[in-house]
Amino acid sequence: MEWMDASVQCQKKRPPLTMKVATGLFLCGLFGITINQNLLVFAIKLTNSTTIVTALSNLTPQSTFIVAILSRMETLKLKKPSGRAKLGGTLVGLGGAMLLTFYKGPEIKFLHHLAHGLNSHAHGNHKQLLIPPPAAGTRILGSFLAITSCFSFAIWLTIQAKVSQVYPCHYSIAALVCVFGAMQSTLLALCMHRDADHWRLGLNVRLYSSAYAGIVASGSAFPLMSWCLRKKGPLYVSMFGPLIVVFVAVMSSIVLEETLHLGIVLGAVLIVAGLYMVLWGKAREQEEDEKEEEEEADAPKVVSQDEELGKEPIPPADHGEKERG
Repeated sequence: MEWMDASVQCQKKRPPLTMKVATGLFLCGLFGITINQNLLVFAIKLTNSTTIVTALSNLTPQSTFIVAILSRMETLKLKKPSGRAKLGGTLVGLGGAMLLTFYKGPEIKFLHHLAHGLNSHAHGNHKQLLIPPPAAGTRILGSFLAITSCFSFAIWLTIQAKVSQVYPCHYSIAALVCVFGAMQSTLLALCMHRDADHWRLGLNVRLYSSAYAGIVASGSAFPLMSWCLRKKGPLYVSMFGPLIVVFVAVMSSIVLEETLHLGIVLGAVLIVAGLYMVLWGKAREQEEDEKEEEEEADAPKVVSQDEELGKEPIPPADHGEKERG
């Protein structure tokens, strides 16, 4: 629990908040909140599919691995199984993203018929107000924006890792990143929407969705994830991330009457498979590092005879002084 030790140390002696640290936190808010969240929302609008965006968001470990290599925070260890697994998982995940983006395939009608039956039973004979599917170019652009948001999130993780080494106050970092992100998002919203109507929250879906995102998605989910992290560790928690794709696909088909195609399913399967390959490689890498540390600790040390007897080693005589004498 190194992060807990760092937090206790930060409470005892807080390091100075220098301009370099403040700039790093500003960039964390820019890449981790402002760019990442706005690109995700815009991607949902262009693709008109929460399933596509949710599936592509599972590329975060692969994109983080690529950014870490480019920033020289991690090296390719192709001679080890862990390095080959992480590289293979990255390629498989990116291949799934390309398949999901460019291949649509036939419609999977099971969930669509189920959604039509449930909605007809609940609302009677009503006309479905379905939003027309987006054009192919718009769908591809939205998919690439979702992939770009993953790389933006990866850049945030990389920057925050470097900032944490200099300023190991994790709670303060989280608070300051949220403050910078809120300020940047507010300025961006003011530039895009200057009409006061866009800022009014009535008793409608905008208020309900904002309240749900704050109370459930952030207020309830984050403490629950923190509890799971403390009990089982980060690898155990990250293994359940791909289940979001399944839940979103089912709920979008039933509630939003979203059409599910074969390309989305195949691409999501490849992305999830690549994700688990990267996670397995990361876990194997941790085991290999721990094994190497144990071998170094257990390795016999070369000890001289004087050290074994508890005597200080006799320094060699200086022949130059003897000659001068």
